[in-house]
Amino acid sequence: MSAPIVRPERTRLEPWVLRRAGARDEAGLRRHQLRALRATVRRAKESSRFYARRLHDVDPDGLADLAGVAGLPFTTADDVRSSGMDMLGVRQGEVERIVTLPTSGTTGDPKRIFFTAADQELTIDFFEHGMSVLVEPGDRVLILLPGERPGSVGDLLRRGLARMQVEGVVHGPVRDVCRALAVLQAGRFDAVVGIPVQVLGLARRSVAEGPAVRLKSVLLSTDHAPRSLVAAIEDAWGCRVFDHYGTTEMGLGGGVECEAHMGYHLREADLLFEVVDIETGAPVPDGHCGEVVFTTLTREAMPLIRYRTGDYSRFVPRPCPCGSWLRVLDTVRTRVAGRVRLKNGEMLDLAAIDEALFALPDVADCHVRLSEDRGTLSVEVLAASFRDRGVAQRDGLDALSRGAVAALEAVPAIGSAVRVGHLDLRATAGTAAWPGSDGTAKRMLKTSEHTEEPG
Repeated sequence: MSAPIVRPERTRLEPWVLRRAGARDEAGLRRHQLRALRATVRRAKESSRFYARRLHDVDPDGLADLAGVAGLPFTTADDVRSSGMDMLGVRQGEVERIVTLPTSGTTGDPKRIFFTAADQELTIDFFEHGMSVLVEPGDRVLILLPGERPGSVGDLLRRGLARMQVEGVVHGPVRDVCRALAVLQAGRFDAVVGIPVQVLGLARRSVAEGPAVRLKSVLLSTDHAPRSLVAAIEDAWGCRVFDHYGTTEMGLGGGVECEAHMGYHLREADLLFEVVDIETGAPVPDGHCGEVVFTTLTREAMPLIRYRTGDYSRFVPRPCPCGSWLRVLDTVRTRVAGRVRLKNGEMLDLAAIDEALFALPDVADCHVRLSEDRGTLSVEVLAASFRDRGVAQRDGLDALSRGAVAALEAVPAIGSAVRVGHLDLRATAGTAAWPGSDGTAKRMLKTSEHTEEPG
């Protein structure tokens, strides 16, 4: 007899979203979103100098339905950088926390995102209910995210977990793999929350050097998680891996996968999401890819209306197998600015490179740069673990470099460009991490002129 088909558990976010919206069904949620959208626009016009100017001719009561949001102007990262203080919707004394996001280049003003205590409470509430997919009362969770300051993401996550009788231990980002692995091995943890490449590095080091680690679940956050990376962590630790989607601008939490792993169920009572055409800005139908845009519906300190995230995704055009009617945003695997056209006309993004390289068992991370003329693709590969030293280590790293080249040449866009002489492919492997690899900035396919900020 064949094994019975087990239906994924219905996402626990659905009843929480309904309670937050004061609704009983999807129609009630949409009515809540429309009321909240009108209220957000009205309040932004009244309390924010930036939106008083930007929305001067907009009548909130003229928004007849949710489709009307497409008639409102976008807010961009440049707007936040140049007019952040003017976006404040409260008095400065009511601001509980300010998060500064620097640019990835050497010049450019940082973005500053403001939160009241009530804004942070919304995040804690989401973390409590979002984490219920992964853990249960009595579990212990190792948090590999910044958490040393009150109100930081690790601190808010720890507080959310405590509300469900789960102990969260804040370690911070992985800056020393051996030390973090020792903490994980000694701590009797049931779950880990961390940055994808950092968690992968721990998983592969634990397999190479032991002792074995066994977990119930892992949540990956702050950056996109390639399928090959997820599979490697699941194989190493025998656990379920879930992906979280969120940015600082969203209030740190946007959505989380359910057991079906088809994409993210979203915080629809607090955020209104859209997907728009990259060039025209027009909404695209479900199933079509574009840029993810969101509007805050319950934010006090810094309302954001139609904020362009720079993330590239789509709404999944079919119901989630878990049975929920909540919309599903497909897993974000790349950035709009991270998609480049090679000399042969092929489009390349970091997602394709990641899928190829993280499938190699000795890779812990990679750093990719494309020359300004699009003629040279340089890849640095960080080896997960090499016990050998001297000649044996050099031979191992040389073999890893050759493996990386072969894996990349199997990527259609890269292979075709190399074969016709339009792309020179170079790969090196080492055991020393590059500056910044232990931080929380998003990984990018970099070009010489690239100055996009971490998100």
